[in-house]
Order: sequence, then structure tokens, then C-alpha cells
Amino acid sequence: MSEQLKNRPVKITDTTFRDAHQSLIATRMKTEDMLQIAEKMDKVGFYSMEVWGGATFDASLRFLKEDPWERLRRLRATIKNTKLQMLLRGQNLLGYRHYADDVVEYFVQKSIANGIDIIRIFDALNDPRNLETAIRSANKEKGHAQVAISYTLSEVHTLEYYVKLAKQFENMGADSICIKDMAGLLVPYAAFELVSALKSAIKIPVQIHSHYTSGVAGMSYLKAVEAGADIIDTAMSPFAMGTAQPATEVMVETFRGTPYDSGLGQEILAEIADYFRPLREKSMDEGLLNPKVLGVDIQTLLYQVPGGMLSNLVSQLKNQNAEDRFYDVLKEIPRVRADFGYPPLVTPSSQIVGTQAVLNVLMGERYKMVTKESKAIVRGEYGRTPVSISDEIRKKIIGDEEPITCRPADLLEPELKKIEAEMKQYKEQDEDILSYALFPQVGEDFFKYRQAQKTKIDPILADAENKVYPV
Repeated sequence: MSEQLKNRPVKITDTTFRDAHQSLIATRMKTEDMLQIAEKMDKVGFYSMEVWGGATFDASLRFLKEDPWERLRRLRATIKNTKLQMLLRGQNLLGYRHYADDVVEYFVQKSIANGIDIIRIFDALNDPRNLETAIRSANKEKGHAQVAISYTLSEVHTLEYYVKLAKQFENMGADSICIKDMAGLLVPYAAFELVSALKSAIKIPVQIHSHYTSGVAGMSYLKAVEAGADIIDTAMSPFAMGTAQPATEVMVETFRGTPYDSGLGQEILAEIADYFRPLREKSMDEGLLNPKVLGVDIQTLLYQVPGGMLSNLVSQLKNQNAEDRFYDVLKEIPRVRADFGYPPLVTPSSQIVGTQAVLNVLMGERYKMVTKESKAIVRGEYGRTPVSISDEIRKKIIGDEEPITCRPADLLEPELKKIEAEMKQYKEQDEDILSYALFPQVGEDFFKYRQAQKTKIDPILADAENKVYPV
């Protein structure tokens, strides 16, 4: 055994405070529940803790009536030794449209100022142009820019494609690369091959992120680490497996006594798991944790459809009394995806492709009815698809419209000052401008709630006083 092999302990990023509860309980873990165990988790020795970004920002404002910025500051004050990490959707930030560069720059600045060390930046289409501003901003603010490759399978998503992308991201200023396997499609030997190729091609660290949806993620981590992966994403066992990540304790034990031993202790991990177990049970009792998301769904590998997308398809078909067309829709999804230039199936492309597939099947004619989102992806509003969309499909979807060929954000005027002017009556901190920028209505509702709480007024009663009801 070589000296190099003897000294390759795997590092671990714990996702319990972000992706794990987002994947299993609809992002409903409260800040107070995190703070009670955060100090102990800080003592484990994790490489980083993913605590922010993704859907947590929206859910905090919308459902929990918590300020996501305050959550970040409180976690940073409690977690003193471990790097804090977040997920950012490139030019989309944490919202659902492209934002002007001034908003992206300000958001990254404020995220790092409030305590984030590592920003994982990705784009649904793997379009490097949609990552430029976020990477540059993270570099400028002295944050760690981890750039993620959205992993998927198709005739164009070859080893050469991923290596070329990783090299490009490294040249753009990435401090590390993440293979983001959002649907659990990365099987063990493919993981070994991919990581081996990346480690030969780039000089920066490689991290692996996967979901247990198809049941292979733990084995894929094992092969990835053997191939040279530096860091893996895991979650504490009560919020692991299913559509979340492999369990932290299991992966720690997997590598114990090997050249990849993480050095993390099972005793402290067991204490932390004991804390989270009642929260998991409570989530089940409240209906937040559906047992269906804890199982293995091999159809993920057959149709390359993420678990959340599958349940969404079932819901759409049930509303149309067409559940019997489920397998017809599953067969149509790869065809629509090919028509749309083989986008990885991750938010928002998964919803766009899935909904269009449902319409194609139910209408009995392909593209007889087309959603505005389908038109947007064909028009180029989301960026450049991995493969050019054919003239035939483009004409069928958007007629004679000219597609966008530039970086979509180049068409956006600076918007930060305008946004600040719109919401100035609610502003209590600079970060409020960004909350409003990303989610105007949800942000405004939260600001009103916050003000009502400070003045001890019930927000529902306060709202009622301003309305006239018929007698």
C-alpha cells in the first residue's frame, strides 16, 4: 500500500440542517430545533455543515415565519469551529427566475458577511454563463466557491463532457468541484470512473453529493472515495436515506480502519442521532414525513426521474382522473427531454419536462398544448441547453420567435435600487432588500408579520381591521 493511499481520510459535510430536512420533511425544521444541538455537532469534526440555501430560505419566510438571515447569524454564533455551507442556484440565487447581476453580487456579499464560508453554486442546465457572476462574487468576498456539476444520464452526458465542464469551472475560479447527483443516478462503478477522470484532469478537490432515492448512494460514495473523492455529503441517520443523503454514522463506520478513515467518533454521533430521533417521530405524527420518501424507488434509474418529480406526476394525473396513464407519461419524459436539449432533471427543468410530458399524453397530440415554461426553455430564457434544440421543435413551440443566444442575465437591467425603493417601508436591515427581491409577496407577508409581533398585534386581526366586510 502506497504512502499516498495510507493518508487519505475522507472529509464529511453534514446536510442535516439543509438538504436532509428539505428532502424528507418539506424543509420544516425550525431554527430553535437546530440551535439546541448545533454546538454538539460543531464538536464532531465535520469538514463543513450545510445549513442554508436551497429551499430553506423560502420555507423559513413562508411557513416558519422566521428570518433566514437571523437563522444564519444564530447558527454562525453557535457553530464556531466548523465551516458553514449553502446551496445557490447560480443566477437564480434561491428564487425561481434569473436576477440581475447587482442582486447576485449583493446576495453573495451578504451571505458571506452573515457567516457562510462555502457557497455551492450550480445551474440546472450546467450553463457556465449562469454561474459567472456568483463565482466571481464569491472569489471577491474571499468565500469558497464550490461549483457543482448537475449529474445526469444521456447520450451527450459522457465522461468527456463532465471533464471538460470541470476544467472550465476550475478556470472560472472554482475552489472545488461537486458532483451533484440530485436524482440518485450515479451508480458505484460509474462514480469510480467519473471521479478518477476528474482527479486526473483538475487540481482542486472533488466532493460527492447524492440522494438515496435509488438505493445505491452509499455504495457509490465508497467507490468514489476509493477513486480519490475528497469529501462526501451525509446526513444524521434519523434524517438520512430515502430521498435524503446516506447516513453519516454508516459512512463513518464504512471507512473506519481503512486508509480513508474520517476519524469521526461514533459516540458523539450517537448522541446527536438520539436528539434528532424524536424530531423525526414528531414529523411523522404531523404528516410531514411521508413513509413513501423513505423507500427505494428503482424507477429513478429506469426513467431518470427524481423521487419528488415522480410524486408530482402522480398528483397531476390524479387531478385529471388519469392515473392509468402513469407509465405512458414516464415513457414520454425521455422524449420531451431529448426534444428540449437533454437538460438535467433538476429544479426547474424537471417540473417543466414532467408537466409537458403529462400534457402531451393527455392531449393525445405532442405539443398541442404548451406551457409558458416550456416556451421559456426553448426560447433560451433559462440558458443554453446541453444540446441545441432542433428547428422543428423550436418552430412547433415558439413559432418564428428569435431564441435568446446571449447570457440571459445580460438582458436584465440593474434592479437593486428599484427593489429597495419598493420595500423601503419594511426595511429593518439591509438583508431585507434581498428577501424581498427573491420572494416579493412572501417577503412582504413576513415583514408585516414581524412588525405585528413587535407591536403585540395579531396579524390576522390587524389585517381584518383594514377590510370592510358585507353585513
